[in-house]
Amino acid sequence: MNKKGLAILMRTRMKPGDPRKLALLPHADLAKETTAENERNESPGCGMKDDGGEGNRKLSPSSNKNRTFEQVKESMHSAISMNKAEFLDAVLSDFSEGYFDLSLENRRKLLLVLAREYDLNRVQVRQLINQYIGLELPKDDGALVDSAEEEGLLSTFYRIERNLSHALKPVYEVLFERLNTHPGGLKFLVIMRADILFILTEGNVASLRALDSYLKVKLSTLLSPAALEIHQITWNDPASLLEKIVAYEAVHPISNLVDLKRRLGVGRRCFGYFHSAIPSEPLIFIEVALLNNVAQNIQEVLWDDPPIPENEATCALFYSISSTQPGLAGINLGKFLIKRAVTLLKREMAQISTFATLSPIPGFMSWLLSKLGSQSKLAEIEALPHSSTDGSASSFWENILKPEEERAFLSLSGPGNYSEFGAMKNGMEVMLHILTSKNLDWKNPSELQAVLKPALMRLCARYLLKEKKRGKALDSVANFHLQNGAMVQRINWMADLSEKGFHQSGGIMVNYIYRLDNIEEYAQSYFSTGHIQASTDLLSLLETV
Repeated sequence: MNKKGLAILMRTRMKPGDPRKLALLPHADLAKETTAENERNESPGCGMKDDGGEGNRKLSPSSNKNRTFEQVKESMHSAISMNKAEFLDAVLSDFSEGYFDLSLENRRKLLLVLAREYDLNRVQVRQLINQYIGLELPKDDGALVDSAEEEGLLSTFYRIERNLSHALKPVYEVLFERLNTHPGGLKFLVIMRADILFILTEGNVASLRALDSYLKVKLSTLLSPAALEIHQITWNDPASLLEKIVAYEAVHPISNLVDLKRRLGVGRRCFGYFHSAIPSEPLIFIEVALLNNVAQNIQEVLWDDPPIPENEATCALFYSISSTQPGLAGINLGKFLIKRAVTLLKREMAQISTFATLSPIPGFMSWLLSKLGSQSKLAEIEALPHSSTDGSASSFWENILKPEEERAFLSLSGPGNYSEFGAMKNGMEVMLHILTSKNLDWKNPSELQAVLKPALMRLCARYLLKEKKRGKALDSVANFHLQNGAMVQRINWMADLSEKGFHQSGGIMVNYIYRLDNIEEYAQSYFSTGHIQASTDLLSLLETV
């Protein structure tokens, strides 16, 4: 596919501002790509050579068969149990091609078979544990072992421990190992895990959860930083690669060809992590803007034209990071990509001293609306005469608004203002109505916005710094950057004016700062205690009375 073809593709598939929703389950083209991989001899490296696009790839003849569930199941069994190396590649190809022939329901059935029938042998594990428990422990007095009896006892311990370690590996480990060494096998494993994760959204099946956990660990090992290559993606890369950047951009959709060219041009950088077994697309990529200062809104990043001269830039702003593989969910490749990108940028432009992000806050509005709704109802109960309530609501009730914020919201129902607020009893109810009403415009400067802004900014700071889940930040993006060693620097009003930005966070965005001398210290502190490093300004906003 040439650049003209990419332009046509973008014009026909995309509309400015429309979110592109990628299906979790792989489409037929992924199956074709994986199958075609079995027929190509790829050279090592990040594989930037244009292969002519998916339309020029050919499937092997066997891929045109419509195999039944039982045939694919038998093929999977052969892929696990076969010992003849000369036939193994053909069997693995047959299984992977057959897997893509299956419907979603049959894939689900096959994965359940894999999880349950090729799990570890618990009878053998129990026997070995009983043998182990029955052994007499060797003397632990620090003395050197010098008797044949003691040596024999230790040998028995080592043998049972070795056998137990082997028995605790599920049988499907064999399939994973064999697929990893098979052309196209790594991508197949990633797609298989995407299917598992999708199925788990429909119901928590213990055996599938165990299969997912094992495969996640396996993929984390296979995709360690040492096995990945970072590549700067530019306008000169193949159109087939640029098409994937357009398709997978998850934070700020690329609206047209000019937008794409700007993001890859002067004053901008795009870095991707590639694996030699999946050379045609990045596993994850990050977009960077070179600026004078830390940007406070995404508009100035996306529409800054012309950008400042690169030799004047002192700030590298990471404004989008996107994973291209649903099957790698929960595997933190972004942490290592950011560190590698920082290293490359420092090497290229020594004058850059600030590394920051301009990040979305995807969970803020969902948390806030839920909080306002529940607390408004509890406030109504709390306002009832004490004789009519048992007082149980008071232990859960919290007015999340400060007194002056409460008064400001209630004042909106006064004479000459908004009559629809007249029947509302508390400020939280008014705030909830403003945020959810389709008839009230608070997104432009107005009296509504003036009342909303102080409360929204303070509550956003609370959400980022105080709201936790299992001791870590409730917001997924915040948790990502904090565990990578960043600090929360600043939140920005009206920073993302897109529909998505208002829906997720009321238009607010946040700057995280990566202080190179403190990254490891901050990451360790967050990991061990959940402590969140934040600027003095943000902490003072949180404590505003």
